[in-house]
Order: sequence, then C-alpha cells, then structure tokens
Amino acid sequence: MDATKLRRAIARTWLAPVAAFPKRLVRVARYDTKLLKVSARWLVTSREHHNYTYDLTWLSKSHLAWLVSVVCDIPVKQVKRYIQEIEGDEQLRRHIEQTTRNAARRGLADRQVRYARRVGWYAIVRARRPEHVVETGADKGLGSCVLAAALLRNAAEGHPGRVTSLDINPEAGYLARTAPWSDVVDLVIGDSIAAIEALDRPVDLFLHDSDHSRTHERREFDAVEPKLAPGAMLLTDNVTVTNVLADHAERTGRRFLAYRETPINHWYPGDGIGVAW
Repeated sequence: MDATKLRRAIARTWLAPVAAFPKRLVRVARYDTKLLKVSARWLVTSREHHNYTYDLTWLSKSHLAWLVSVVCDIPVKQVKRYIQEIEGDEQLRRHIEQTTRNAARRGLADRQVRYARRVGWYAIVRARRPEHVVETGADKGLGSCVLAAALLRNAAEGHPGRVTSLDINPEAGYLARTAPWSDVVDLVIGDSIAAIEALDRPVDLFLHDSDHSRTHERREFDAVEPKLAPGAMLLTDNVTVTNVLADHAERTGRRFLAYRETPINHWYPGDGIGVAW
C-alpha cells in the first residue's frame, strides 16, 4: 500500500486524530510563537494601554476601500485616492507627533502616527460631504483630527462642515485642540447621551466609539435617531463585539455592512467599522 492509500485508510479509523496530532501541534506552535514574539515586542516598544494604534495590511486596506465604495456609491479608485490623501497629509502627521511628544499623557501614547480603520472614516467624510458629524469617544483626539482633516478638505472644495466630538474625560481630545483642525471641531465634555439629546442641529454622520457596552451603544443610537438629517449614515466602532447597529438598521429599515480590520505586526486582532445607511 502506498503512502497516500495508507493515509486515507488511517483517516477512516480512530487513529486519525493521533496520526494528525504532530502536524497540528507544529501549526499551533508556529502561530503561537509568532504571536508571542509580536506581543513581547509590543510590550517593550509601545506605551499604549488601550485604544491601540497600528497600520493595516495592504489586503485589509483594500477591503476597507471597497466597503467605502459600496456604502458611499463611488468608484473604489476615488476611495483609494482619499486614503492616500490622509496618509500623505504631512502637516497633520507632524502635528500629531509633536503634540503627543509634549502632551501630559505622553507616557501612555505612541508618537508614531498610525490611523488603521480611521482612513475609512476619512474617506466616508470626503465622499459624503456631511455638514455635521458627531463622534462619541474622542480619547486622545486622533479620530477627531482625521475627521477634521476631511472636513477641512471638503471646505476647501466648497462643502463646509463641523464635527462634534463627545467624551466624558476632561483631558480627552488634546490632539484636536490646535488650529486648523480645532477650527472645525466642537469638543463637548460630558455624558454622551445627554450631549446627543442637547444637539441643536441635524446630524449627517454619526459615529459611536465611546462606552462599548451593548446597553450604552443602543442608547446612543436611540438618542441620535430623532436628531438625524434625511439620508444620514450611522457608524459603529463596536461592530466586532455587538450586533447593536445591525439590529438598529433592521428595525429602522436601513442597509448594513460590516468590516473587520487586520493590523500589521500587532497582537491585537483589530476592531472594525459597521455602517448603516
């Protein structure tokens, strides 16, 4: 009996798991060893303790471009140009590096500028040209800066807009407190639900990125629903954890798509973007 026939014969017996164990063990060991190396490197080189930053694999970035193309109904080539636009914004990159270096929380932030899925946020804002964006959960203000950069580009093309960034931490948003980005950012410190209910103008684009509990996420979408402008788009940064936005989309008659990012050389498996429109 040749080797192939022998393997097939064994596969039909109780010996199959035993025979396959060495190969399975090698594959698991290789994966775990790589993950341990990446994790050890991150522990030594990074300062971040939450809200991790990283770059995306080229494939993950390509998939993100296609998501934006579909939900915004524009050619994927245009989306890729928008992504290149934010990645090539040297003024913003220098600002983030310098502000991080001098910030009070510099001991808990990396100086390297890595946008990850936020390039998708940028492309969506560039494509849809919203007059009012609302973001919950500003943290350092990296996302706020990315949104502001898109709004500034839109304004230069005759489509002005502003972003209202909400966070409960008084120290949040420090990256977005410098002109020209601060010129289009309204930073509101306080409870997100109360702040959403107090909004006095329609919301064209809403992004949930605050307390990621299922209950709070649902409360934010329920609170913002009556504040939305016709044709508004809803985003969630919590799509890899909950189905809240998908359920909200189904309940309100919207379409929904989700994307999960793949970081380069990071132990964290990545977050994602959920879109309802």
